[in-house]
Amino acid sequence: MFDQIVQFENLMEAAHEASKGKRFKAPIMRYMANVEEHVINTQNHLVWGSYLPSPHRRFLVYEPKLRTISAPPFHDRVVHHAIHRVIEPVIDKRFIFDSYACRVGKGTHAAAGRAQKFIRISKRNHGRTYALKADIAKFFNSINHFTLKFTLRKHISCKRTLNLLDKIIDNSDTDTPGVGIPIGNLTSQLFANVYLNELDQFVKHELREKHYVRYMDDFIVIHHDKAHLQRVRSQIESFLAISLQLSTNSKTQVFPVATSTGRALDFVGYRIYATHKLLRKCTEKRFKHKVKRLRRMYANSEIELSDIKPVIASYIGCASHTSSYNLLRFTLSKPFKRQEHA
Repeated sequence: MFDQIVQFENLMEAAHEASKGKRFKAPIMRYMANVEEHVINTQNHLVWGSYLPSPHRRFLVYEPKLRTISAPPFHDRVVHHAIHRVIEPVIDKRFIFDSYACRVGKGTHAAAGRAQKFIRISKRNHGRTYALKADIAKFFNSINHFTLKFTLRKHISCKRTLNLLDKIIDNSDTDTPGVGIPIGNLTSQLFANVYLNELDQFVKHELREKHYVRYMDDFIVIHHDKAHLQRVRSQIESFLAISLQLSTNSKTQVFPVATSTGRALDFVGYRIYATHKLLRKCTEKRFKHKVKRLRRMYANSEIELSDIKPVIASYIGCASHTSSYNLLRFTLSKPFKRQEHA
């Protein structure tokens, strides 16, 4: 596995993947101008065991809530992509079907569709639906390094790969030693899914809950019996505390889900009813803001149309089966234009 990660071809592909959508930023332009030389240098450090991650650059974003993002330097992002290209296909096979974040062929639209299917099944078979909706409190900042390393060793046996992953984990650049991983790393997304796969397996195989969906640190369980879900909540919270050193946040609750009007299931950016789905108002607002920023960047020749299309396609895909679709089409009615220079 380690030999696949450090292959020159894999590192080159990783460099090109890491540069997508960011090609006009000065550090990345300098790296890509001499990409082969930089890749060989990175390859040597990895093979010799002298590679160490560099400090991250921290900044705040509000999407959809205030978060601290830790962005690694570009040469470290290349390493992260190289690791992900090799490890992710192997580990992904171990995940449950109903884990939807950062996985090929999954995503928010698929997660919302699955949740709606479970709501409909409960309504059809029992005439009522309750949802346990939960998310992990300060998830990325609460991941225990020892537990994460132990969990990774359930899936990976290659010692040199594990040593490399340990270096990335140990250099997470977080406030509390031994706890937390940076939100901005590609490897963190994989680590997060590996970590919460333990929860997935517990819910599906120990509790035997059929109607469970997880998207990163948000998860739901659908059932017709409110008391049953309250017991499930207690069992899950005990497992999280003991096995993963995590807790759910104060918004975690059990509530009835309406059929078409009233309280919907608010999950993965959608308000989900048995009959239809709507985009959250904050999701619509965030889309408008992102389109405005993309227009500005394109006008200033900071990005190409090829960088814009995947972002737009993602939002259109989310809205295509909701009542919000026409609003998003209106937002995109104005063409993207380059700024004219005298």
